[in-house]
Amino acid sequence: MSEKPIEQPRGRALSRSTIIIGMVSLLSDISTEMIYPLLPIFLTQTLAAPKAAVGLIEGIAVGTASVVTGVSGWVSDRIGRRKPVAFTGYALTAISRPIIAFATAWPVVLGARFADRFGKGIRGAPKDALIADNTPQELRGRAYGFERAMDYAGAVGGPLIGLLLLGWFGLEGMSRIFLISTIPAAIAALLILTLREKRDRVAGAVRNVRFTLEGTTREYRRLLIVTAVFGLANSANAFLILRAGSLGLSERATILAYTLYNAVAALFSFPAGAASDRFGRRNLLIMGYGIYALTYAGFGAASAGWMVWPLFVAYGLFPALTDGIAKAMAVDTAGSAGRATAIGVYSMVVGVTQIGASYIGGLLWDRVDASATFYLGALLSAGAVVLLFVLLPSRSLESRI
Repeated sequence: MSEKPIEQPRGRALSRSTIIIGMVSLLSDISTEMIYPLLPIFLTQTLAAPKAAVGLIEGIAVGTASVVTGVSGWVSDRIGRRKPVAFTGYALTAISRPIIAFATAWPVVLGARFADRFGKGIRGAPKDALIADNTPQELRGRAYGFERAMDYAGAVGGPLIGLLLLGWFGLEGMSRIFLISTIPAAIAALLILTLREKRDRVAGAVRNVRFTLEGTTREYRRLLIVTAVFGLANSANAFLILRAGSLGLSERATILAYTLYNAVAALFSFPAGAASDRFGRRNLLIMGYGIYALTYAGFGAASAGWMVWPLFVAYGLFPALTDGIAKAMAVDTAGSAGRATAIGVYSMVVGVTQIGASYIGGLLWDRVDASATFYLGALLSAGAVVLLFVLLPSRSLESRI
């Protein structure tokens, strides 16, 4: 079928839909990151949860989002709609937020995080497909980079708002912060409804699409292999927060360090996405995975609190060089498969492996020591770098996909 995109950006300008989606990501991540740095503290200090439970909760949370993204992407392609599926996910996240506020045991937080990230999983692939539907291939890295930059801008504002509220309410008032985080989540859900989408003009919608790898290119399937290996290295960021605390940083200093990481990611996501349009997705992914390996090795070897600050700065380059770029590459190499399905299957691989990475990371922390968690991540991510060189094509080959 011929593609008729909803709107064609002029020159190198971003489309209206991409800008709206960026605003939605900004608000949604403000809501998420208001509470994310507080959750490990809330779990371990208020609810007396072991480190393995923290790893399990965050692994399942992130993994659920990614696994559900695969199914929601297929549904979006199947029905030829993006906006209603995305709205359902944003609404579920907003509704699930208050559960954490009233939790009295860590399994309740597990259930709440599951519901929260289930909503993220529902909206993920349709949201990313909306960007692809409204952006020509030569500008996709730029568009995804913008969305990632807005997402990480929210990840900067969120912890700062959380820190301000923490100073106001104190540690004993964290439940109120969790409740307040519902507000930006609800606004994000309503804002997604302002997107204009015509059912018969969803680019790439394939009504008879199957939830398989049928129609994908060899490069896409190789990308999944590399993603799976790296996913086993990519444990939850909650361990970085716990590591900062174990090295002597206070709760407030830890939140500021985490905010610094998000600020770096926000600053570099857009230029990194634009660079991938020019220099090739694979080359940027190699840099991102390499930085991950070095910083995780650094977190493992760190022996003083001051070392956390430069490590968080360096770590912020990793998502800037990988998150949006990997999705753009998944779309580029999808072949005849539906775009949302291709993004969804990719995200599912990320999620399944990250569940394992986070649970194993928690076990290593409890049964060996904190450094073991980070050294394993560094080793596996270095292996993913090697696979990128061996399995994925150079830019010249990518241009022919």
